[in-house]
Amino acid sequence: YRRIGTLLLLHSAILLGLFHVGALEARKLRGGRVQPRRAMQSPPLPYRDRVVEGTGAGVSESFPLDFTAVEDNMENFISQIKNLSKSLYPCSAQKLDHDMRLHFLKNSSVTCNDGSPAGYYLKESRGSRRWLIFLEGGWYCFNKQTCGTRYQTMTKLMSSTKWPLTRTGTGILSPQPEENPYWWNANMVFLPYCSSDVWSGATAKTDQRDYAFMGSVIIEEVVNELLTKGMDNAKILLLAGSSAGGTGVLLNVDRVAEQLESRGHREIQVRGLADSGWFLDNKQYRTSDCHDTASCAPTEAIRRGMRYWGCVLPEHCSQTHVGEEWNCFFGYKIYPTLKSPVFVVQWLFDEAQLTADNVHLTGQPVQEGQLRYIQDLGHQLRNTLKDVPALFAPACLSHEVITRNYWTDIQVKGTSLPRALHCWHRGLRDDKLHPLSSDSSHGNNPGQSNKTQPLAPPQRGCPLHLIDSCPWPHCNPTCPTIRDKISGQEMSVIQFLKHMGFDVAKMAQKQGMDPTKLLGMLNNGN
Repeated sequence: YRRIGTLLLLHSAILLGLFHVGALEARKLRGGRVQPRRAMQSPPLPYRDRVVEGTGAGVSESFPLDFTAVEDNMENFISQIKNLSKSLYPCSAQKLDHDMRLHFLKNSSVTCNDGSPAGYYLKESRGSRRWLIFLEGGWYCFNKQTCGTRYQTMTKLMSSTKWPLTRTGTGILSPQPEENPYWWNANMVFLPYCSSDVWSGATAKTDQRDYAFMGSVIIEEVVNELLTKGMDNAKILLLAGSSAGGTGVLLNVDRVAEQLESRGHREIQVRGLADSGWFLDNKQYRTSDCHDTASCAPTEAIRRGMRYWGCVLPEHCSQTHVGEEWNCFFGYKIYPTLKSPVFVVQWLFDEAQLTADNVHLTGQPVQEGQLRYIQDLGHQLRNTLKDVPALFAPACLSHEVITRNYWTDIQVKGTSLPRALHCWHRGLRDDKLHPLSSDSSHGNNPGQSNKTQPLAPPQRGCPLHLIDSCPWPHCNPTCPTIRDKISGQEMSVIQFLKHMGFDVAKMAQKQGMDPTKLLGMLNNGN
C-alpha cells in the first residue's frame, strides 16, 4: 500500500506541475500578465545529459527526471516536473512559426491562368475548430487583349511561378492577438488570386485557349484538400475575401456549403465575410470604350468576362436572373438569394468603384461635377445596404480593410470592425440543421425567416447594422490616413475636404451654423 500511495503522490504531482506551468505559459502566449514568483530556496537541478532531437524549427527537447529527489527534496522534484511540462508544452520549447506555408494542389489539372499549378498558403492551429479561408482580390481581365496586358504587368496574379514559399498574415489573418483579437488562433488559409475571373471560372487551358479560368474550381479543390488536413473536424468555416475576392465570397459561399454537405459534413457552419466586393452597376461618370479593364463599365466588362471565363454561378441567383446572369456579380442583387449568412464590409466611397466609374482623384482639386457624383455614389450605396442585417460601412474613401494592420482602428458609431464581427458570430445561433437544408429560407433576405442560422436579437453594446450617416468622404474620424497623390504627405480632414472641393462656408450656411464652428467640429472628427 505504501508503494501504491507513493505512485499516487507522483501521479498527482506530475498533473499539478503540468497544469500549473502549462497555464502560466498559455497566459504568457495570450498576452496575459504573470506575476513573478519568489525564487526557490534550493536551486533547480541542472539539465543533466540534455538530449536534443532533430534540427531547426522541429527541435524537441527531453528533460530527464531524478526520482530519488522525492524523499529528500520535494522542491527539487517539483522543479523537475516543471522542466518536464516545458518539454511537453510545444510553445515553450520551440520557436512559434507564425507564417503560412505554400502548398500546391495535388490535382495538377487545376491551374492558374498560364497553366502553372494553383495552390494555397496554410497555417494550422492545432486544437482549433475554426477555419478561415481568404480569397485574394485584384481586378480581372475579360478578353485576349486585356489578359495579355495583365500578364505583362501583373504576372503574379496570373501565374504561381514566383510565389514565395511563405506568407505572413496581417489583419484578420494575423496570428497576433493584439492585431487580431478574435480570430488569431484559427486555422488560416490564404488563396492567392491567379485566375483573373472573380473566382467564378471553370475553364481549363487548351491548345485553342490561351488562358485557364478556374477560380471556382480552385476553391472547390482547396476545400477538398483541407478536409484531409483537419478541416473535417471544423465547427465554423469563414470564407472571407477582399475586392474581387469579396465578390468571390458572394459567388461561392453557398457552393462551399453545398460541397461540404455532399461530403457528409453538415455540422460545419459555413459563413461569409465580403470586404470591398459590393460593387454597383451604376452609370459611369464618364463613359468610355472597353480598351482596358479599369475604364470599362463594370456591367459590360462582366458580360464579356462571363463568356470568356466559362462561369459557374450560384443556382438560385442564376434562376432569379435568367438571361441576365451578370447581375449575380453585383452584391445587392445576389445577396438576397444567398442561403449562408454573410457579413458585408464596404467603404461608402470605394476607390475601386470610383475608378471603374472613371472618377480619378489625382493631385488636382476635385471638380464640382465629380463631387456631386461622389456624394450620389455614397447615397446609392447606402440605399443598397439598408436591408443588410450584418454590416460595417464607414464613410471613408478607401478600398479593402480586413487584412490591413489598422483594421482594428476603424469604427462606426463607436464599434470597431473586429468587435462587430464578434457580435455577429455570437448572434448566429448554433442550430444543428445545416443552413442549406431543402426547407430553409434564405438567411440574408430580411423579408423571409431564416430557420437555420437566424440572428439573435443584438445584445446590448453589440450592434450588427453599422453604417455611417454623414454625407461626405472621410467624415468618419477613424478613417485611414489619406496622402496627397503628388507629395505623399498626410492630409488633415480640412485639407482633404478642400481638395475634394467642399466650400466650408456654403456647407456651414446649409447647416445653419458659423463656418468657424463647422471647422472646429470637422477638426474634432464630429
